Amino acid sequence: MNLARFFDPNLIEINLKAKTKIEAIEKLTDLFCKKYPEKNKDEIIQSVIEREDYGSTSFGRGFAFPHARTDAVNDLFIVFGICREGIKTDAADQIPLKVVCLLLTPRNISRLYLQTLSALAGLARRPDILNIILKVDSPENLIKLVERTNIRIKKALVVSDIMSEKTPTVSMEDSLKKVANIMFKHRLYGVPVLDSNKRLVGEVSEKELLKFALPDYESFIANIANVPELESFEDTLKQSDKILVKDVMNKNVETVFKDTQVVEAAALMLFKDIDRVMVVENNKFIGMISRTDIVSKIIRG
Repeated sequence: MNLARFFDPNLIEINLKAKTKIEAIEKLTDLFCKKYPEKNKDEIIQSVIEREDYGSTSFGRGFAFPHARTDAVNDLFIVFGICREGIKTDAADQIPLKVVCLLLTPRNISRLYLQTLSALAGLARRPDILNIILKVDSPENLIKLVERTNIRIKKALVVSDIMSEKTPTVSMEDSLKKVANIMFKHRLYGVPVLDSNKRLVGEVSEKELLKFALPDYESFIANIANVPELESFEDTLKQSDKILVKDVMNKNVETVFKDTQVVEAAALMLFKDIDRVMVVENNKFIGMISRTDIVSKIIRG
């Protein structure tokens, strides 16, 4: 199904005037409620801002996709705004927001909701698409533009729809201290290890860090009297800047492809009792999907 089928010319504002993303959300909601006056504007705005507080929806490249799953609507709606003057962004690339696309769905269609978000992100990734959009002179021509991109919404929810693409990585020559710092900074439980050609060769997780600190943990469990003192445990951890990733990494890492269905990836994690799987393409690492991704994006939204 072509993404353009979800666009309505009455829900497109090609000259959106707003100084902040929240103001843009409010004005797009006004546009939506102008066509559907029976909808609860305050409830919609509250749901969208609540989702925004959970995590910014600024995508980068000049795009933001504020969204919410709310009982205020009973179908999927895209409300599209072009802000030619730009809005200050919290995206990592600091490119001012020029496109704010509000996505509203009921709570019970999480699959279509995520697939549509993925398709919109695919639109934003198109080379020079922002400049092309900024030249659009009517809602109808915007829809024709989206139609020509031939971006399609897939029938099944796949890994690429929800995976984390900007996952930090380490090399085999990095230290465990660097790994620990990355996990703390990015709130990760495991970090992929890549070789010089960006190929996945392993993973270092909290499990490997603890195994390094407690190499004889099996004997400690067998004889509790041999458990080391806390000071000894801390002294071992302090040596983490001298131990290299290649010496402790787990080489048996489960992988999936970006077009693997999410349900298959979830079943793999449950069957293997693991928290995450790595996503590869042409033998190279391209992302990661975790239990948290599935729970937060499908269940929480």
